[in-house]
Formats: sequence, C-alpha cells, structure tokens
Amino acid sequence: MTDKTRRYFGTDGIRGRVGEGVITPDFVVKLGWAVGRVLAKERHSKVLIGKDTRISGYMFESALQAGLSAAGVDIYLLGPMPTPAVAYLTRTFHAQAGIVISASHNAYHDNGIKFFSAQGSKLPDSIELEIEEMLDKPLTTVESAMLGKAFRVSDAAGRYIEFCKSTISDGVDLANLKIVVDCANGATYHIAPNVFRELGAEVITMGTEPDGLNINKNCGSTEPRLLQASVLENQADLGIALDGDGDRLIMVDHKGELVDGDDLLFIIARGRQRTGNAAQDVVGTQMSNLGLEHALEKHNITLHRANVGDRYVMEKLKQVDGLIGGEASGHIICLDKTTTGDGIVSALQVLAEVQQSGSSLHDLRSAVVKYPQRLINVRLSRMINMAEHPQIAEAVLDVENILGENGRVLLRASGTEPVIRVMVEGRDATQTSQLAKQLADVIEDVINNK
Repeated sequence: MTDKTRRYFGTDGIRGRVGEGVITPDFVVKLGWAVGRVLAKERHSKVLIGKDTRISGYMFESALQAGLSAAGVDIYLLGPMPTPAVAYLTRTFHAQAGIVISASHNAYHDNGIKFFSAQGSKLPDSIELEIEEMLDKPLTTVESAMLGKAFRVSDAAGRYIEFCKSTISDGVDLANLKIVVDCANGATYHIAPNVFRELGAEVITMGTEPDGLNINKNCGSTEPRLLQASVLENQADLGIALDGDGDRLIMVDHKGELVDGDDLLFIIARGRQRTGNAAQDVVGTQMSNLGLEHALEKHNITLHRANVGDRYVMEKLKQVDGLIGGEASGHIICLDKTTTGDGIVSALQVLAEVQQSGSSLHDLRSAVVKYPQRLINVRLSRMINMAEHPQIAEAVLDVENILGENGRVLLRASGTEPVIRVMVEGRDATQTSQLAKQLADVIEDVINNK
C-alpha cells in the first residue's frame, strides 16, 4: 500500500485537529472496533492504551475503549505514557497491540491515534490497509458475555523507568552531572526526571506541570529557547528537551548551544564504535546535514539516507542491517536497545558517552561541522511533474557542478501541501542562499510559463 491509497493513515498513524475530519469520538469508536477485529482475533486478546497529556485524550481513550470492548477485546489502560513506553509495554505484556493517543509535537488542539504491533513496532502497510477495509463494514457488538473488560495498569511508569535505566551499563554513574530536563508538559513529565535522578544526576525540571492545554507550548524539543536559558542560568552541564509524546530529543550543551538530531546521531554512533560495537552503517534522511556525513566518514562509518520520516528511517535500517538511525528533528532510533524512537533512551546513550569518554557534550558534538543549509518553499498554483521539465534538471546540474563535493541539492515535493521544497547545502552561506534562490526561480518560471 502506498500513501496515495490510504484514506485515514498517514506516515505515523492518524492525526488531525480535534473535532474535524476523522479526529472525532464516533470515528474513534469505530476505529477501536476495527483494530480489535483485525489485530486481536482470539478470545481474551488484550490491547494496551497510552496517551499524552492533551485534554482530548480523555475523550478518545473512552471512545477507543468502547470500540475495543464491542469487538471482544480486553483493554489495559496505561494513563499518560510516552509513545516508546507503550511500544515497550506492549511487548512485555504480550499484548496483541498497543495504541497511543497523541499528536506528538503538535499543539493541544490536535490529536492522533497510532499503533504498535505485538512486537512493539509500527504497523506494516498491509495491516493498516486491513484496518481501513474493516472500517467500511458495519460495527457489530459481540454478545454480552464476550465483551472486553478494562483494567488499569498501576505500575506502568515504574516498569518503563526500570527499562530505560537498563539501556546503559551498570558502570555509568551520572552523579557528577547537573541536568535541566524539559518534558514539554507532555507524557514524560512523571517519568524522565525520575530516570535521570535515579541514575544519580542532579535534575532541574521544566515542562512538568501539564494542564491539558500547555503541551509543547513554548517548551520541549520544538521550542528549546527557555531550556537554553535555564542551562546557562543554572550553570548546568547540559539540557534535555523531549517532545509531547517522548519520542524526540534535542539537547543543549553547557554553553547553551543546541545539539540536534544529527549531532546526537554522530555521538551515539561513535559511542558504539568506541566501545567495540558495530556502527559501520548509520541511517539519516535526505535532510541530514552533509557535515554529519563527512564526520562519520572520518571514522569509516557510512551514512545511508532515507526519505524524511521515522517510518522510512526504520525501513532503511532493516535494508542495510543497521542499528542506529534518526532525523535532525531529534527522532533517534537505537535498535540495539528498543524497537522505536525513544527520547529518554537516546538521551541516556548520549549521557553514557559523555561519562565514559570523559568529554563534555560540547566537545563531543564539535566533531560535526554543519554546512549552511537554505530551504525555500515554492508554492505551486498547480501540481507539476519535475521530471517532465528538463530546464529544472539542467538547473540542478548547474548548481551541483558549482558545489562539487562540498554541497548538495534536494528538491522534494511536500506530501501535505502544494509546495516544492528546494534545499541547497554548501560550505559558503552566501553562495548557498544564492543558489537556492536561483533554483527556486527556475521552478517558479516553469509554473508561470506553462
């Protein structure tokens, strides 16, 4: 199944503005029922449900519960729980599926539903298609004696905290670190601070007072400015910023400088290599900075580029038999530790390398010298097939010849809006901007003249 054949599922579940489209209680009841019919076909099958802290989570949790019960499935309610925690607990509970109610890094007025298989991985396309086909059928309720029951899991947070701590060696002690942790008023608010404290760190918290409306608001991995200021004010060793559902990570070094997903990917890969673990193949995306690729090359590590999106990073990891992958946005996957992107687990891998190498976060990330990138969005009045316009290919070739090995060009059509994204990367910021504008002008001429 391709994205074009999906009516409801996007690249990461189903997402949208609450009360609009399919993000409504009636649809989510039917969705819960369809998932129950497809993923939990045996009697007494069980499905886990976790959610982030946005106010609509209560409504959609109840709706999913009703639909799953009608399908004869038992429901285990985890309460506020990071997305990667649901993936982990789905495996350890031997459940048939895990469901997360979250719109990740979006504002509170959005929400979404995403799913994990019994193995704790994202659902394959074939299963998503089967669920969509089931949604076309009338909702039927099993007989009363077969209805699913609901159970609340009281120790879910403690189980996940212990798992996170187990992903670094016993010899790693964070007692000498002062850390500022920003939980984005999201699903990690009652978990992340405890993980780092229990490993010995001095923890200063931010974004740990969710009210249903303030998730990701001026905080978290997408808004790290206050974290940068707090690190400097508290003279902390580093800062950790998670997003609303805990699967993304951005860090701040002791100088208040951002350490993004490209930097983190390099630090984790080098840590694996330094400790004797294989790290010859790392997966980034088409947007990963060329500086990351060159930094990895110096250590005989190959960067493979996937399409943008954690689904595609995971696919590429499987293709190249890799273990470490991620995006500049901070979605890092460590398949030698867990089955999906996990902000807390990724942060622990970086902290372990800080402690074991004896280097500061600032020094570790300084090995990646970023190339200036210029991104221009060219809005289209009509859709075009770039392959049908030789002048675009010629313009790209001209820019590539100018940049040589010290830059690259990427033209990418948006999957959600009529936009062509023009990205040029090179050593010289001024030249990079000029070349990006040059390419954008060619595309605009094609639109206007034909």
